[in-house]
Amino acid sequence: MATEKTFYLETFGCQMNAHDSEKVIGTLRQQGYRQVENEEDAGLILYNTCSIRDKAEQKVFNRLNDYKKLHKAGKRFGVLGCVAQQEGEKIFERAPYVSLVSGSASYRKLPEMLTRLEAGERRITGLDDRQTEETFETEFTARQSPYRGYITIIEGCDKFCSYCVVPYTRGKERSRSSSSVLAEARSIADQGYTEIQLLGQNVNSYRDPEGKSSFAELLAAVGQVRGIRRVRFTTSHPRDFTRDIVEAIDAIPTLCDHVHLPVQSGSSRVLKQMAREYTRDWYLERISWIKAARRIISLSTDIIVGFPGETDDDFIQTMDLLAEVQYDCVFGFKYSGRPNTPALTMIDSVPEEEKARRLQVLLERQREVQRINYAKHLGEILDVMVEGVNPARGQISGRSSQNKPVNFTSAHPIAPAPGTYQQVKITGSFPNSLVGEAV
Repeated sequence: MATEKTFYLETFGCQMNAHDSEKVIGTLRQQGYRQVENEEDAGLILYNTCSIRDKAEQKVFNRLNDYKKLHKAGKRFGVLGCVAQQEGEKIFERAPYVSLVSGSASYRKLPEMLTRLEAGERRITGLDDRQTEETFETEFTARQSPYRGYITIIEGCDKFCSYCVVPYTRGKERSRSSSSVLAEARSIADQGYTEIQLLGQNVNSYRDPEGKSSFAELLAAVGQVRGIRRVRFTTSHPRDFTRDIVEAIDAIPTLCDHVHLPVQSGSSRVLKQMAREYTRDWYLERISWIKAARRIISLSTDIIVGFPGETDDDFIQTMDLLAEVQYDCVFGFKYSGRPNTPALTMIDSVPEEEKARRLQVLLERQREVQRINYAKHLGEILDVMVEGVNPARGQISGRSSQNKPVNFTSAHPIAPAPGTYQQVKITGSFPNSLVGEAV
């Protein structure tokens, strides 16, 4: 009797990685593997890694070291994703018990790599260079969310921001055809999903290989798929953010009224050092388009503090931008050097304690902005998609079209299922969430 093929997969990092894992899981299942809940029960242990944050590689090697004793029990290890692409065959040197190293651009070769692994090969690599034109498409995606279907429409990055490792780990920008994206959107709707999220390192840099659709046109087309009630997209890059995206959101009610537009700094001088290739004024012009929309569109962003050479005045300009835009959410980070990036050659002139201070100031100021913004919803009735239930608190959790978390109570004895929608009257607010009662 053949030994059952089992696997364990742990995912680190962003939504792109999470969705990559859904496709990897589907591929493994199609190859006859069964997913298990812990490393000890698995024959194949996989870590899908992210290198966007500081010490990401160390976290992966620490995890591998924690479980290397399992290698003696005949288990095989694989490192996937950005750390795999970044570190390459050095992973075999640091962790000799690893058998498979594959970057995300090589996932389409997984069936072949698994066959070689099963045949007893000890060191298998899938490390495509930046020039690959291939995207990872599979009909076997194992969707893990019960309420949201993800679709990657563009992979890779050509922006080469001076602090960012992604162009080196995920290859060049390569888009899927609009026909394949719409076919997947219809398939997702047929499976009962009502919300779709379009993904890409720079999702709005999409260029249809068929020449049929701009990003805004593709967004509108997905929004008109029968059965879909909400469409989100992330992450947008300011350099490719066009006015027709806002026009599409205004025209198609299913397109969520939320835009995540990372600014990174409010100082044009720092933006130039970051190689973002836009200025503060350029960015604010795009914000003006969003604020001029007929719908009120929620805004969120990413900000890095303490970039090499950032002065007190540069930081003040970032704080001024915060006050001007009035974001509903800010993801703030201290600068940390990443391998192979141009910023590593710059003098990291901002002391760690000053980076921490600036981040604290930024987050505290933003918290006050959000406290005011969220309070504006008091008394409103919002359409909330249910994401889960917290029995201990007697609350149902969900999210508004503007991507704001909503926790609410309901007089109905049976809690609504994830993915269903509920009209909720907002009775309270916090800086990061809303509270209400089902209508």
